[in-house]
Amino acid sequence: MARVPRGPFARHVSMNAPLTKNDSGFDIESGSFRDPESRIFYAEGAVYRALSRDGLADFEALKATKVFESTQADGRLVRTELVEEADSHPNLLVHERAGVLKHERIPFVSYPYEWTFSMLKDAALLQLDLLEASLKEGLTLKDASSYNVQFKGSKPVFVDVGSFERRREGEGWVGYRQFCMLFLYPLMLQAVKDVPYHGLLRGQIDGIPPTQMRDLSSFRDRFRKGFTTSVFLHARLEAKYADRAGEVKGDLKRANMQSEILLAQVRKMRKVVGRLQWNPPQGVWVAYGERNSYSDADAQRKDEFVREVATSQRWPITWDIGANNGRYSRIAAEGSDYVLALDADQGPMELLYRTLRDEGAENILTLTMNLADQSPNLGWRGTERRDLAGRGVPDLVLALALIHHTTITANVPVAEFIDWLASLETSLVIEFPTHEDPMVQKLLSGKREGLHTDYERGNFERVLWDAFDVERRERLASGTRLLYYARPKGQGAPLALPAED
Repeated sequence: MARVPRGPFARHVSMNAPLTKNDSGFDIESGSFRDPESRIFYAEGAVYRALSRDGLADFEALKATKVFESTQADGRLVRTELVEEADSHPNLLVHERAGVLKHERIPFVSYPYEWTFSMLKDAALLQLDLLEASLKEGLTLKDASSYNVQFKGSKPVFVDVGSFERRREGEGWVGYRQFCMLFLYPLMLQAVKDVPYHGLLRGQIDGIPPTQMRDLSSFRDRFRKGFTTSVFLHARLEAKYADRAGEVKGDLKRANMQSEILLAQVRKMRKVVGRLQWNPPQGVWVAYGERNSYSDADAQRKDEFVREVATSQRWPITWDIGANNGRYSRIAAEGSDYVLALDADQGPMELLYRTLRDEGAENILTLTMNLADQSPNLGWRGTERRDLAGRGVPDLVLALALIHHTTITANVPVAEFIDWLASLETSLVIEFPTHEDPMVQKLLSGKREGLHTDYERGNFERVLWDAFDVERRERLASGTRLLYYARPKGQGAPLALPAED
């Protein structure tokens, strides 16, 4: 069985990619190499950023502004301080290191191709708000990557402090194209076309190019707000100047872009983004928590079972996989420092995120991900963005009303699913609906008879007992669903494998 590596940074990593060891023993964030003026590294559980001379001067300019003061106070910018004893830290830059920053640690890293529509929209608005506030104080943002934003629960936080720099006279919005590709175009596709952007962003780390967005648009879209300039004109100009980047740069310099013009451009973009709306369809899974086959007694006992486990100790991080409307994510949060709510359906995750955002909750992170097709390692040498387990493993997993969908719908064998869970070395609450369960019957009705012979309670229990120390088993009153609590091998007081009843 493959095991997930564990170490001082395995559980709570705070930036974007796998770690590589420096000769000095510091762990280097291999996803932060693109900015020659700053580089992230880790030491003794803390997050640091090495700065070049220009990078340090830019930070000092930022620190002197009201932008820095206000965003540090309200948490929109990752908490940051200049480290005095910087000489003891490594030089990881092309240029000579001139200073080191220490950052707050983000509980769990997520990526734009895992966010719901409102998460991406809120991140876009944060980016624009910070750019507008910076321009007013003589600063700008050198890029507009959606990866510069992370989430603490439902709160977007800008983490790339190195993106702030002093604005050069006459310079335009250098991050405009990147903003369109990684923020605007994905939001437009979802809002106007009802086309999910997740696969496109996962397949293209730099986002959706203007020419591709134009090709995905219709003639009628030319008359929609924002499309004419940001899509069609943008694509035409990009095609025209594809091999003349130096000429474009010279033209912009001669245009001597004034800050007032830039502010107007940013404010216009904010209006375009602010108008984009998307609401999930009211399908059965969006309202699953209210419309399902559970009796009141089953639902109440299931709540109690999950709560008994979730509050039996303090869990640093819990994953609720197949979270749906977040009912059990909220129960898990009663005994967890942080909860990751995962579901393949964007609809319930979107609604849950909106509710958590309205509540100001920062302890539940909602993500859209198909467990049968999890986010892989991506980017340069496969190290800039990492897979799910590579960002930190859970202490407790809730897998409720899930295994029949994974096994029957996605054709993942029962043993494979349990082996993956065991590889996380996590405690586990798992639900098994038997063949007699109405939902299992529905899923099997579309399959050839005898295709899923491994989906059988006796086989499931044998596999589970082999992989975990199972401490509790309980059949719900309806008789078609069983709940189990299991711990990693060697950590529990296991029950004997029961005879099939």
